Amino acid sequence: MGESRERLWTRDFVLLTVCNLMLFLTVQMQTPTFPAYVKEAYQANDFVVSLVISLFSLSAVVARVFTGEALKTKNSKILAIVALGFVAIFSAGYYWAGSIVFFLLLRILVGIGFGMGSTTFPTIVSNVIPAKRIGEGMGYFGLSTSLAMALGPMIGLGLLNSFGFGWMLMVLVLLVAIIFPLMHFIRAYNRLPVSTENTPSVTGIRRFYDKKLLLPAGLNFCLSITYGGILSFLALYGKEAHIENVGWFFLTNALAMVMIRPFSGKLYDRKGHIAVLPPGAIFVGISLLLLSLTTTESLLLVSAAFYGLGYGMIQPSIQAWMVKVVTPEQRGMANGLFFNSIDLGIAVGSVLLGVIATHSSYSVMYRWSAACLLLFLIVYFLSQLVAAKAKKAAIASENVGM
Repeated sequence: MGESRERLWTRDFVLLTVCNLMLFLTVQMQTPTFPAYVKEAYQANDFVVSLVISLFSLSAVVARVFTGEALKTKNSKILAIVALGFVAIFSAGYYWAGSIVFFLLLRILVGIGFGMGSTTFPTIVSNVIPAKRIGEGMGYFGLSTSLAMALGPMIGLGLLNSFGFGWMLMVLVLLVAIIFPLMHFIRAYNRLPVSTENTPSVTGIRRFYDKKLLLPAGLNFCLSITYGGILSFLALYGKEAHIENVGWFFLTNALAMVMIRPFSGKLYDRKGHIAVLPPGAIFVGISLLLLSLTTTESLLLVSAAFYGLGYGMIQPSIQAWMVKVVTPEQRGMANGLFFNSIDLGIAVGSVLLGVIATHSSYSVMYRWSAACLLLFLIVYFLSQLVAAKAKKAAIASENVGM
């Protein structure tokens, strides 16, 4: 029985990972294609084009907050079906959007569906992963997101350029439709591990966060600021540094994440986050410093490999950390906060680093971006010192009491 409880590669785990891959693939197909399409089809200015991404992200952030709370009491299968319905139906609606206002409204509705789905699937899967293999399991599950990041933009741009907007939307909706029959074979909906804590019900705003999550969420936010700088400005930096094929950065980055995640997850399970987060932060810092000095494609790929290794070590470990420190009923909220810290970090990074680039250069901007990892390390080690002192004081007080 002990062996069966420790199985990771169950049918539910595999199906949930595939479902998550397809959901994120549809979003990654839209990210590079929609801004260009809107600019051409509606003659939109740069501000309106920015709303195509920002409104989607903001609606996803809000949806995750309420989805995390709903997962405590509502049927997770129903929430997943509603989420996928929003993504499929309103994505198909893009084709008939007659005005930019209607198009942006559809972006908000699809963002709500994605926010719900990107909270529900990780929450369900975190309940089927054995507790002692949570780092490894979330690492493998996170590969679905990494693969979507690598394949989605290429598929979306390829379909748009070769067959047009209508065909791209049809493939996008088809991918979502495939998830529905796969969900039928999943049996883990609303299955929670037995909680050993007799915790009172939480009311008010505390329902939407737990103070134990603020540190890992803050670290994840800090890391995501750097990713916002890469997503927003790498193509422009390529022109400044006279590098033509900057797109290879994203592919190399994704491949490095795919390679490192299984190993970093096992290391997290054995040694804890202290064995994974500091070296991961150092890798990302090295990557950004190399990127600021890049003048050739070979150095760009080395930078991408370091970034992928560091990012792939940090992010799944932080997600495992967050779902591990809360009660099973709070895992929806923890997953929602995890993804929201990513989206908010990317948004802040795009604006903040953009201001730095405007007053200096992209090269200088990436050096300042590397400073985020120095802040990451300082905050992390200070928190560990504070935790160690508190633990020592508690032990001393206990000994005095005896």
